[in-house]
Amino acid sequence: MMLFSCENSLEKVKQFIDIDTISGVMAYDVTVLRSDSGMVVASLKAPVLHSIENDSSVLEFPKGFFAEILDDTVVTATISADYGVNREKEEMLIAKGNVVVKNMETQEILNTETLFWNQKTKKISTKNMVKITSPDRVVFGDSLTADEDFSKRVIHGIRATIEFEDE
Repeated sequence: MMLFSCENSLEKVKQFIDIDTISGVMAYDVTVLRSDSGMVVASLKAPVLHSIENDSSVLEFPKGFFAEILDDTVVTATISADYGVNREKEEMLIAKGNVVVKNMETQEILNTETLFWNQKTKKISTKNMVKITSPDRVVFGDSLTADEDFSKRVIHGIRATIEFEDE
C-alpha cells in the first residue's frame, strides 16, 4: 500500500476558490429587460453576454445584440449592432459595427458605425457619419442626436438629401 500527499497552505486554497476573485460571468442566448414603474420599457437580446464586475458593472455583448424600445407593450423602435457594451451604473449602452436603428411608426432607418444610448436621458447620439432612410428619401450627415425611439432628431452637417417620387 502506498500513500501520497500534497501540501498547500489554506490561504492559497481560499484564494483559488474565493468568489471575489471571479472577474465575470459568461452567458449565452440572453434577454435583458429594463423596466420603469413595473412596466418593461426595453428588451435586449444577445447570443453572448459577458458580465464584468469591477468598480462599475459592465455587460459586454461581443457577438452583437438586438434591442427593442417599448411604449406600453408596443415596440416603437429597435437598435441592433455587431458589438455592444452596457455600463450599468452610468445607464449607457455603446453600440459598434453595423449599427441600425429603426422607428417602427415612421419606418425610418438609421445606419452608422458607433452609437451611444443614454438610458437615463432616453437619448441616442453618434459622432460618426449617418444615413437615414425613410420611405420617401435618404439623408446623409456627419453626426446625430435623437430621442431613443428616433422620433425627434437633429442631424449635424447634412451632406445630401435624396428624395424619391412615386410612379
